[in-house]
Amino acid sequence: MSAQPDLLYSEEEEALRAAVRDLLADHCDAPGVIARIESDTPHNMALWKALTDGMGLAGLLVPEELDGQGATHREAAVVLEELGRAVAPVPYLTSAVVATEALLACGTGDLLTELASGTSIGALAVALGVAPGAAYKVVTYEDGLLHGELTGIADAAVADVLLVPADDGGLYAVDATAATVTPQISLDLTRPLATVTLDGVPGRLLGDAEPAVRRALRAGAGLLASEQLGLADWTLTETVRYLKDRKQFNRPVGGFQALKHRLAQLWLEVAGLRAAARNAADALSTGHDADVAVTVAQAYAAPVAVHAAEEALQLHGGLGMTWEHPVHLYLKRAKADSIAYGTAGAHREALAGLVDLQAP
Repeated sequence: MSAQPDLLYSEEEEALRAAVRDLLADHCDAPGVIARIESDTPHNMALWKALTDGMGLAGLLVPEELDGQGATHREAAVVLEELGRAVAPVPYLTSAVVATEALLACGTGDLLTELASGTSIGALAVALGVAPGAAYKVVTYEDGLLHGELTGIADAAVADVLLVPADDGGLYAVDATAATVTPQISLDLTRPLATVTLDGVPGRLLGDAEPAVRRALRAGAGLLASEQLGLADWTLTETVRYLKDRKQFNRPVGGFQALKHRLAQLWLEVAGLRAAARNAADALSTGHDADVAVTVAQAYAAPVAVHAAEEALQLHGGLGMTWEHPVHLYLKRAKADSIAYGTAGAHREALAGLVDLQAP
């Protein structure tokens, strides 16, 4: 008999959620995020320091013997839910999850310790839109040096170390200061993309790229669903609150039946997303049917998150169309997340192969 997934939150996970939410309330308000994306430094490094130094959250997936917390993907998922609710401009998913998973696959202890402590930020130099199992671009390894250009690298602008796959099959650690990192125009300004150019740059061989990249992208896709859950839940909650307060014809707008139906449908979708995201996090932590759980979560998460953000924008009326209201941050993040680590369509196609149910 197969083990049943545990979709409920434990007391420890709820305590972690409360602590992270309190921290974000103090360090990541919406006006502050909007002001940051209008500047040349969108990342909130003060918040990152509070998350890493103050709470040790960068090391949740790192074993205790490497100065990590020795926790599981379930705890990391709770953190990502709260970061998604705040659209926090920090490199948590890219460094504490994706880069960390790649290093765990390679067994690189010193770099893992640096990432766990937050003294270094890592970025896997694979385009954000690459799905687990899909082809990814590599650079050329020649005479001990790396040459090439990689585009669409999330959070490369703040990375201290880049994990670069090369054509010899190896994964190399590259000092980010030795590479040329050029910002790209990004829809989601809270998770900026960049082009990484390596022109004869030395790298340290970590291990085989293929298993490391696959493991990292699978974890990234699975836990991205928790971030999408957080932003979908925030948009639903805020929309309900606004429609209770907003009055038209001397009655709350939320009292109109047509809007009640739209919100009820959205609540059902978000509830389904919560189940899918929790299942993916639990499967990643236990290793039981993780590939299936991740593809199911990502096949479902993107449409729900985008729908929730679109409904929030529309139901806030003219207010929602303004730059000062934060709903545009959530819509942009939802749209960007919908193609991160593979589109919903790519995951549905992968799921068909995993369960041997090919489309006609």
